[in-house]
Amino acid sequence: MKYYVYVLRSDKFERNYTGFTTNLANRLKEHNSGKTISTRPYKPWKILYSECFSTKKEALDREKYLKSGIGREFIKKNMAL
Repeated sequence: MKYYVYVLRSDKFERNYTGFTTNLANRLKEHNSGKTISTRPYKPWKILYSECFSTKKEALDREKYLKSGIGREFIKKNMAL
């Protein structure tokens, strides 16, 4: 099974959202359909960045890093925000 860490971008509200999933396309649909409470007010979302991992632990560790202060700076610098 593949595990994905992703960063979504809402250009309309200038917000990012970082998450983890096993089905990236389906998860994006869930965010944009309003099924995720925390992202519902900021639709529409697009995938800004994603990484694939072979283990859940690797993916969760990377998600935790990207949600940290250093990780948010990494996103800001590397995604030209």
